[in-house]
Amino acid sequence: METRGNFGSKLGIILATAGSAVGLGNIWRFPYMTGQNGGAAFILIYLVCIILLGLPGMLSEFIIGRHSASNAARAYTNLGKHKAWGALGLMGIITSMIILGFYSVVAGWCLQYLYASIIGGVHGDPEYVKNYFQTFASDPIRPVLWALGFILLTHMVVVRGVRNGIEKASKILMPLLFILLVIIVIASCSLPGAIKGVEFLLKPDFSKVDENVLLEALGQAFFSLSMGTACLCTYASYFNRQTNLLKSATQIVTIDTLIAVLAGLMIFPAAFSVGVQPDSGPSLIFITLPNVFQQAFGNMPVVSYIISVLFYGLLVLAALTSTISMHEIGTAFIYEEGKVSRAKGAWVETIVCGIIAVFCSLSQGAVEGLGFFGKDFLSNCDNLTAQLLMPLSSFITCLFLGWYVPKKIVRDEFTNWNTVSGKLFPIFLFTIRFICPICIFLIFLHQFGII
Repeated sequence: METRGNFGSKLGIILATAGSAVGLGNIWRFPYMTGQNGGAAFILIYLVCIILLGLPGMLSEFIIGRHSASNAARAYTNLGKHKAWGALGLMGIITSMIILGFYSVVAGWCLQYLYASIIGGVHGDPEYVKNYFQTFASDPIRPVLWALGFILLTHMVVVRGVRNGIEKASKILMPLLFILLVIIVIASCSLPGAIKGVEFLLKPDFSKVDENVLLEALGQAFFSLSMGTACLCTYASYFNRQTNLLKSATQIVTIDTLIAVLAGLMIFPAAFSVGVQPDSGPSLIFITLPNVFQQAFGNMPVVSYIISVLFYGLLVLAALTSTISMHEIGTAFIYEEGKVSRAKGAWVETIVCGIIAVFCSLSQGAVEGLGFFGKDFLSNCDNLTAQLLMPLSSFITCLFLGWYVPKKIVRDEFTNWNTVSGKLFPIFLFTIRFICPICIFLIFLHQFGII
């Protein structure tokens, strides 16, 4: 079996792990969730949730991953001293495979829109843009090819290993993503009437805040950081013993939140400038925003063209940083447990996720009735992971680390064997024992409409 890789620098650790968290959810889900839930009021609640749930949850997976320095299934087995605990890690691995399957379909749509933007194919009246998306998504061939192409692009990075593949790609992709985002933010904020969008994003409206908003903010914090997918655990297994876990988690959470807020500054000013409320949910990327950019920069065709290309290029980069981490989770498990080469492990992951992607893509209109429980196959995959597997995995992980794993092991990892401060350790332990499980349980009930 090949020697395990590891990250070669602190910057590589931060950018790669932040890249796993930063994805399409930051660029489109966070802004429309903000739009539906009171603007800045939602952001303030979200920040509290990140501190209460995100940081401790991330630290928990970091501790489990680094302590065992192995794939997620073996990591839980080693810490739990029983093979049964490996099922928890395996749940995260299966979750990541399903997510990569349907996520690559949406990422493939982004590739199609990037291509169409380059050749000028998504410009026109609102009805044309709407029909363009519906026609493309229901095509039996093109979306499948784009999805499989995106998985292969991800495969090409992962197969090169941790340091030469994931770390190198992250050092290029993350700064480029940030630069593109800032460029579009500047262009968006320079539009007439854009200040209304900025005010909406930064001026709290607490009249819209209720218990539903609290739970939505908790859910967004939870999903934004890729918790419950074995991603953080897998990446932490490549951390060295000198990595300050609390400091790294804080930096990663800060980057993730900054990009989400910048995405809001990109979308709200442009939307308010042309009188559009950007709370249209999943259709925001492919139907609403092309119209927003077309109207906002309509008198400057060159600028409209450039912004459109940059925007979909930004989405592709955001999707790729996430799919790389999702792919690595399964790849690490397959080649370590199957005792095969990394290349063979990566191909197994690629093929399995590719099959899921084909079914998800065809269920979007090409094959009628491809799904179950009254929903299409892609929606079922999304609901299964987001509403059941991810919350359940994180819930058990908190209980596992907080109550089952020996306190000394948790403290040693938290303090780097007493080489960094342990003043916050009692707070961390209390949080993962009580606060995190309660919050996750509330999210779980909310997802199923019980509360």
